[in-house]
Amino acid sequence: MTMVTPRAPEPPPQDQDEEMLVPQQEVEVFEGPQPMEESMPAVDNESLPDASTSRFTWKIESISKHSGRKTHSDVFVVGGYSWRVLVFPTGNNVNHLSMYLDVADAKSLPTGWSRSAQFSLAVINQLDSKHSVRKEVTHTFNSRESDWGFTSFMPLIDLYDPSKGYIVNDQCIIEAEVAVRKIVDYWNYDSKKETGYVGLKNQGATCYMNSLLQTLYHIPYFRKAVYHMPTVDTPSGSIPLALQSLFYRLQHGDNSISTKELTKSFGWDSYESFMQHDVQELNRVLCEKLEDKMKGTIVEGTIQKLFEGHHMNYIECIGVDYKSTRKESFYDLALDVKGCSDVYASFDKYVAVEMLDGDNKYQSEKYGLQDAKKGMLFIDFPPVLQLQLKRFEYDHARDIMVKINDRYEFPLQLDLDRDDGKYLSPEADRSVRNLYTLHSVLVHSGGVSGGHYYAFIRPTLSNQWYKFDDERVTKEDTKRALEEQYGGEEELPHTNPGLNMNPLKFTKYSNAYMLVYIRESDKEKIVCDLEETDINEDLKTRLRKEDEDKENKKKEKAEAHMFTTFKVARDHDLAAQIGRDMFFDLVDYEKIHPIRVLKDMPFNQVKEEFSKEFGIPVHSQRFWWWSKRQNNTYRPTRPLTQQEESYTVGQLKDAAIRMNSSELRLYLEVVQENHLTLASRTKDDILLFFKLYDPEKEELRYVGNLLLKASSKPSDIVPKLNEIAGFQPDEDIELYEEIKFEPNIMCEPVDCDVSFSLNQIADGDILCYQKRCSLDQHRHPNVSSFFEYVHNRQVVHFRLLEKPKQDDFSLELSKRSTYDDVVEKVAQHLGMDDPSKLRLTQHIPHLQQPKHQYIKYRSIDHLSDMLLLRNPNQMSDILYYEILDIPLPELQGLITLRVAFHQATPNEVLFHIIRLPKGSAYSDLIDDLKSKVKLSRSDAELRLFQVNNNKIWKVYQPTEKIDAVHDPNVPLHVEEIPEEEKSAGPRDRLVHVVHFFKDNQHIQYYGVPFFFLIREGEALSDIKVRIQKKFEVPDEQFLKWKFAYVAYNRPDYLQDSDIVLSRFQKNIYGPWEQSLGLEHSDMPTKRANQNRHSFEKPVKIYN
Repeated sequence: MTMVTPRAPEPPPQDQDEEMLVPQQEVEVFEGPQPMEESMPAVDNESLPDASTSRFTWKIESISKHSGRKTHSDVFVVGGYSWRVLVFPTGNNVNHLSMYLDVADAKSLPTGWSRSAQFSLAVINQLDSKHSVRKEVTHTFNSRESDWGFTSFMPLIDLYDPSKGYIVNDQCIIEAEVAVRKIVDYWNYDSKKETGYVGLKNQGATCYMNSLLQTLYHIPYFRKAVYHMPTVDTPSGSIPLALQSLFYRLQHGDNSISTKELTKSFGWDSYESFMQHDVQELNRVLCEKLEDKMKGTIVEGTIQKLFEGHHMNYIECIGVDYKSTRKESFYDLALDVKGCSDVYASFDKYVAVEMLDGDNKYQSEKYGLQDAKKGMLFIDFPPVLQLQLKRFEYDHARDIMVKINDRYEFPLQLDLDRDDGKYLSPEADRSVRNLYTLHSVLVHSGGVSGGHYYAFIRPTLSNQWYKFDDERVTKEDTKRALEEQYGGEEELPHTNPGLNMNPLKFTKYSNAYMLVYIRESDKEKIVCDLEETDINEDLKTRLRKEDEDKENKKKEKAEAHMFTTFKVARDHDLAAQIGRDMFFDLVDYEKIHPIRVLKDMPFNQVKEEFSKEFGIPVHSQRFWWWSKRQNNTYRPTRPLTQQEESYTVGQLKDAAIRMNSSELRLYLEVVQENHLTLASRTKDDILLFFKLYDPEKEELRYVGNLLLKASSKPSDIVPKLNEIAGFQPDEDIELYEEIKFEPNIMCEPVDCDVSFSLNQIADGDILCYQKRCSLDQHRHPNVSSFFEYVHNRQVVHFRLLEKPKQDDFSLELSKRSTYDDVVEKVAQHLGMDDPSKLRLTQHIPHLQQPKHQYIKYRSIDHLSDMLLLRNPNQMSDILYYEILDIPLPELQGLITLRVAFHQATPNEVLFHIIRLPKGSAYSDLIDDLKSKVKLSRSDAELRLFQVNNNKIWKVYQPTEKIDAVHDPNVPLHVEEIPEEEKSAGPRDRLVHVVHFFKDNQHIQYYGVPFFFLIREGEALSDIKVRIQKKFEVPDEQFLKWKFAYVAYNRPDYLQDSDIVLSRFQKNIYGPWEQSLGLEHSDMPTKRANQNRHSFEKPVKIYN
């Protein structure tokens, strides 16, 4: 049986938990086009409001007879097109039901046909329609993809399970909702041209932020205040400057605007941009941050003026003349949706009076327990009223968050003075007319696991609405902005009246989530005109400069194929880096500014440009190839030949790449003093570089290069080297050749009496020299020892383990320092006599905290191993230290326990640190503890237990070994066993008692749980007396406690007459999952956002 019914153009629900669609790859068993699946909803084609939509119902009779083959539904028509449903009852080569929507007449359609449809397919649960399985998707059908759907729609084991209700009497009911959409080419859609406004780009999951930013931007008073925040001397990266820039570009831009600069100012990384948060929480956090940034400026107090209202909480006694009131402020109001038909019903519930009577009487300080009325009334409302609709709530039965899609209406005009001002407190100013007009509607489309946000806004409060959906802005009518965002269900009429079927309904998963109203009397002030003078000229200049830079970069990118870059190092660069930024090799090319030229520029022309730039005559320039040697050092290897100098720069770069260099790197040799031009170079000539070391100052510097004969001796140039260094002509010097520095230093003395060639010294080699001195004269007496020192030196930042976020002191150490060397240096700095009383702990950089395990005594050989991370190429520079009371080797032979001892009288907890030899049993701990604590009686027995998450987790027996079972990081609880337990009857029971309070209907455990003996047949009233006596709680406070039987985090509240042990007779729970709960209603609850989705993390703005 099949049926087609038209329906409204509401999109089907988005199931974020479904397996998303992928094109089929397996070998198929039937002829014809392969059913396709999609990886993500299409974004190129947007659905228009006037789309044609219908629902098709197909009852598959005797579905078991369709095993092993596909089956088609009857053809149905939607939007003038023919469709049918394609089903594989036993799966399309998978163990799931496979189901697709198919273009029925695809083979007969003309070439190039295309149609867009948003559709959902469902298997109806015939026992409970709420458990029906429905999946939806949008797809553009064409000749290559004429069918689309879900290969793994639902598991076959669930489909064919008779108890599940998907197949009843061998009949399966399939529903298809199809909405045929007009195709709009949004690649060419111009929001600015069509609407006058531009959208915001989505960074990945920032639609929630985009909808809020558009709403705030279109409150002109707010925008003007942001413009007037002083940012003239503010560095880039500040929140006010980023928000100003965003608003300016929204006001003057022609295309959608990026929000990356703003999120960067929040301190967010790319991960945060792909994490969807709650729009209401972001609104609060952002406004709080702006309120703080506005302090001390001309716009201080703007947030309060716009959004702050006040209400009064009161408790009024009925029988006596006593009333308690408390005034509180609010920036937004969270209104209940469930159980409320509209905004007015929510306000009625907000101010509803609660009666405090019976067991819930009010404890008055003056009159004691009294019947009373408790409620809240508004003192004043803000000019801009933000209403947060509580669309998400916790479902206790299923232990999950759910979205409330109930119909909830909101008016275009909101009158909060209705019914003679029933929402207002006596002290409210009745002269202020609280009549509001709707400015914007923020919508959430989807389910609790995720979805999409967009906003409907009336920027000027006219009849024209606009939909701001990330990058796209479209004009919308009032019905679209209001009525279609109420949510709820929509009923569809039947086209086959002869069929006796229940009304067809579908849930609307897109609904209003946040409403913004502006008070009529403040409308002109809030929706004010903005002048160009409101925008700081410095901001305009800064943004023009940014735009120019972007255009230049864009131009450079477009012309990049015509240009190339290369780098040239000169002696000036070597002198600037050696001894400061580096000590080994000659130059770090990463710090050399690249030169950008046309690829076809001849290199001889480059030499002329160098002559003009640096005043170096062309005939005084000689360029050398710079390349990597086999020992991983980088040196000049040979000069460019005359032929190479005639090449273009692009040809030279290609040659460099062929020599395995990623870029063209050259060294410029300049004619030496007293020479007019560079001497011609012969085969015997070598170019050497020289560094001078001062052992007294421990300084190394570059002093120049010399073009020498390979056949000459180093002794021949000693006078020249002394002259360069400023030494006496006959100064005795030592020469060393710097060969390599990784992985180990290789710096060897040079024999001055043999030729350079016999010393195996060639082009590009480095010679270091110094005055000759004795080895004991200086800390690093020669170049080799100095290089070893530099290569291994490491500055380590030490932090006290108790204060892991701040550096205490820093020491310069050697990576080769042994464990004993390190602790000795630290002990000297701290003024300690015994270094063995120090304990060190390594650092975890990505968590910015110490490791859980400390470094055992002499377990790591060298400092480099202490600082080494899992990645062998990375090292930390932080270590944590502790000062112990006994030497570490001795401590490592002991077990250290933190013991919380619960005294019998008075009811106090004392903490002790106890050390025992490894292999000790808990009986040894008991004996040691008894010598340290005062017991109520000499023969008292002790009980040892461990607490986890404020619940008793484990009880230890005296014979158990400590190091085998106890976690040393968790305190061990010890208490005296009460005398009454020794006389317990066979049906008495020792139960666990926990403390808890309610936070947004969730149980939050706190405090220390305890054991309590409950007698057979004992009523709660008697237990209360004993517990109050145990804790010595005053009557006034104890009356606020509530008692409940708690199993699996669900409280079942008890009455005074209840026999408590009767609840503990059930065997369905383990002994650790049931307890007696003490609810403390006076505990302060954390401020939490009830509307935050279950998968979301709290919003944080770090800057």
